[in-house]
Amino acid sequence: MNNYKFTVTERFMRYVQVDTQSDPHSTAAPTTQKQKNLSRILVEELKAMGIDDAHLDDFGYVYATIPATSEKNVPVLCFCSHVDTSPDCSGAGVKPIIHKNYQGQDLVLPDDPSQVIKKADHQDLAEQIGNDIITASGTTLLGADNKAGVAEIMDAANYFMQHPEVKHGKIRILFTPDEEVGRGVNNVDMKKLGADFGYTMDGETLGSLENETFSANGLTLLIHGVSSHPGFAKGKMESAIKIASEIVAALPKGHLSPETTEGKEGFVHPVEIGGTVEESKVSFIIRDHVTANLAKHEGVIKQIADQVIANYPFSKYEIKVTEQYRNFKEVLDQYPQVIENALEGIRRSGMEPKLQSIRGGTDGSRLSFMGLPCPNVFAGEHAFHSKHEWASVQDMQKAVETIVNIASVWEEKA
Repeated sequence: MNNYKFTVTERFMRYVQVDTQSDPHSTAAPTTQKQKNLSRILVEELKAMGIDDAHLDDFGYVYATIPATSEKNVPVLCFCSHVDTSPDCSGAGVKPIIHKNYQGQDLVLPDDPSQVIKKADHQDLAEQIGNDIITASGTTLLGADNKAGVAEIMDAANYFMQHPEVKHGKIRILFTPDEEVGRGVNNVDMKKLGADFGYTMDGETLGSLENETFSANGLTLLIHGVSSHPGFAKGKMESAIKIASEIVAALPKGHLSPETTEGKEGFVHPVEIGGTVEESKVSFIIRDHVTANLAKHEGVIKQIADQVIANYPFSKYEIKVTEQYRNFKEVLDQYPQVIENALEGIRRSGMEPKLQSIRGGTDGSRLSFMGLPCPNVFAGEHAFHSKHEWASVQDMQKAVETIVNIASVWEEKA
């Protein structure tokens, strides 16, 4: 790809300006119709490349096919990214800025100078000297999670269509909505997708490949208290709001919390609390790399709830647990070629690969258990879900190369 003129940066700069936030409170599919605004753009651009079957379905999924250029029986690969951005930080009115030839300085974001991306707080910036860094302007997230991956897959598709001499098998493209709210593959048509193996482009550090992630459950704690007129409440009222607050306050602080864990340590994390005196609800996420540990962590919440509710004889609680995703290493270990070929693709792109775990989840987690073994490849996105989010132009270009090289490795080994 030495003489190829990359389009990834130009695409990325355009895509991040389209507001595609998903909404965890919506029951629609997709959760927000504005996600389709970017997906329609992607379909038109894919068609302009000559990919005639590119289309957007009613659920907000983009499907497209890069035809095979090899006569071998090569497994069908899927490259996947999500178009939505996190509800944790505004994605409206994103103004991307390229900081050229980064030299290690702190990056002050102009629309809110109190927002400073400090090298001391972002270790990966030390590896970016001389590169071009893209940030938002200080009032929004950037949207590199996961529009970096979207732009990389689009640029790789452009390269494949311009260079039919590059041998590869059939490649399927999938862009999903609602990954950030845990519903990214709820309505994907696996039969229509028709792929054998996949790769999500949704990782962080240059050269990294993630083959292990959390297993994840959601837990809802519903508390039924006793309401009474506050002027005549003595001996009668048992506030569900106060009971919920006591339970949250009693959660472990030195362990089992996101603030105090790292690596493969699990946690319980209250993400939303609300309600009335009569009924209140606390929503938790439960995470651990060992699936069997999820039940233990849920037991911690139950134990605390039992202790608190014992002081409120007329109140009660109920717990509902829902499965979210599972550690895809359980599947990927059965298909070592998926990892081996990706590692070789990274090496061919001039990097020493880093095989690692992630303290989070991707569409690949669920796709793997739906029959599409799907590890997560670096996309060069950093500081997700925040105003300090940033991406590297050069890292995104390396991700494009990696997509091309992974496809070539599969063809050679077929």
